[in-house]
Amino acid sequence: MRFETLAIHAAGGPDSATGALIPPIYQTSTFVFEDVGRTRGYDYSRTSNPTRSALEKTVAALEGGKAGFAFATGMAAEATVICLLGQGDHVICGDDVYGGTYRLFQSVMTGFGLEFSFLRMDERRRIEDAIRPSTKMLWIETPSNPLLNIVDLEMAVGIARKHGLMTVVDNTFATPCFLRPIEYGVDVVVHSTTKYLNGHCDVVGGAVVTSSDELASRVQFLLNTMGTCASPFDCWLVLRGIKTLPIRMKQQEENATAVATYLNDHPKVRRVFYPGLESHPGHDIARRQMKGFGAMVSFEIKGGSESVCSFLRKVKVFALAESLGGVDSLVEHPATMSHASMPESIRNGVGITGELIRLSVGLENVDDLVEDLEQALGDV
Repeated sequence: MRFETLAIHAAGGPDSATGALIPPIYQTSTFVFEDVGRTRGYDYSRTSNPTRSALEKTVAALEGGKAGFAFATGMAAEATVICLLGQGDHVICGDDVYGGTYRLFQSVMTGFGLEFSFLRMDERRRIEDAIRPSTKMLWIETPSNPLLNIVDLEMAVGIARKHGLMTVVDNTFATPCFLRPIEYGVDVVVHSTTKYLNGHCDVVGGAVVTSSDELASRVQFLLNTMGTCASPFDCWLVLRGIKTLPIRMKQQEENATAVATYLNDHPKVRRVFYPGLESHPGHDIARRQMKGFGAMVSFEIKGGSESVCSFLRKVKVFALAESLGGVDSLVEHPATMSHASMPESIRNGVGITGELIRLSVGLENVDDLVEDLEQALGDV
């Protein structure tokens, strides 16, 4: 089945017990055994649950992976994946990753003996120079959060295979609608299903898709042991959202392209970060490996902190809020919101300055979005 059809039908046919078209919410903690040592496929909802299984099957199908797993949050998914490693192992990670990822790695996992190098992953030599005998994993965001940097997956996977490294790609921004990393040889794909997969800002969740049965077995063991799984109701909400994912992503990308083009020509905007612009340094790679450029747009506003605050207070259609990927357009200030946990010196060093603003472009009429930006930029 093609992607649009998979988004609707990948969970399987009608419920076998009742014929319900939409997978039911199995809101139960436990299941009755048929006999000693014999179940009907489920015994305890931390281990597995039919509603969660439907979501996991769907996400795996959309990503083209062997198996999928649903988690309580995107960070629960990341925490579980990083636990595939052990004390003394080293990870190479993008330097402008989501602030919560940086905090998990640098402030928590280092305490358990893991080591991390954060760097711009745009050059083969830079990545290979960072590899140590203890390096076990490349952790990639593409497009990255919030600078929308693009990583060449063919290059990264080639390096990883040469050195025996596991590759992990956070595919939250692109979604499998626009990018399927496993097709490039990536081992593990991570999502915050809170974002585009759900698409309605009414749930938090995460997902992992593996490319091999061996990795699937290890992730399932960790999920069950750590208890990082998603609830049945949250899984049902994400399943509902996925059915409209292709049409949402198409329209949101169209809106984002118009917004980025408008901002790129505005005299009060210093720089726009959007891979759909030909001026973006990763445009050619994004065009080659992605089917669309996504709906996230970041830009630097001229005039310093006063101009930034003035703009954020004046927007009306764009809501000042954390998160992204919903039908509502959102605006945020990474330095004080999504990346506040990253030390200021690190933020500034990688380009997440106080003048940077991140937009999650939604499904509103694009003329209203542009007019909102115009009035907010008018007096800054």
